[in-house]
Amino acid sequence: MVATQAPTEERLWQLLEEVSDPEVPVLSILDLGIVRSVQVHDQAVTVTITPTYSGCPAMNTIATDIRLRLLAEGISQVTIHNQLSPAWTTDWMSQAGREKLEAYGIAPPVDGTATGHLLNLFGQDTAVRCPLCKSDNTHLVSQFGSTACKAFYQCNDCHEPFDYFKCHS
Repeated sequence: MVATQAPTEERLWQLLEEVSDPEVPVLSILDLGIVRSVQVHDQAVTVTITPTYSGCPAMNTIATDIRLRLLAEGISQVTIHNQLSPAWTTDWMSQAGREKLEAYGIAPPVDGTATGHLLNLFGQDTAVRCPLCKSDNTHLVSQFGSTACKAFYQCNDCHEPFDYFKCHS
């Protein structure tokens, strides 16, 4: 398929909603908040993305998935720009994305990202709600979960382990 007219920014945002995060496939890259901008110049498209952390291994896959999704719509002139500053923060995640995480069994970031980090600096654990039984009676097992952006927790009530999507600010 070859695009006969320049795509609109609105259409591009709709297409990007269909691109999933490879590490948490229940989230789109828009849910995650890593798409910073979309620009159209004639038939050429530039998509600016910000990694969840410097060196995130999923960024190359995400860039490829963006190109493939746009190519499927006949958009072949695509530039992916990686923007490191400002650094991504979990505050950029959509509310829908947070809800999808919890439904998927991953505890979403706790609101008040900066406060959570300050409390952790002084030895106070962040209260993380179990995504399975909804109890706040949980404990940190490891700062390192299934991926670098997650920590590993366990619920003291239902005893189930779960990932927590770490706050980044």
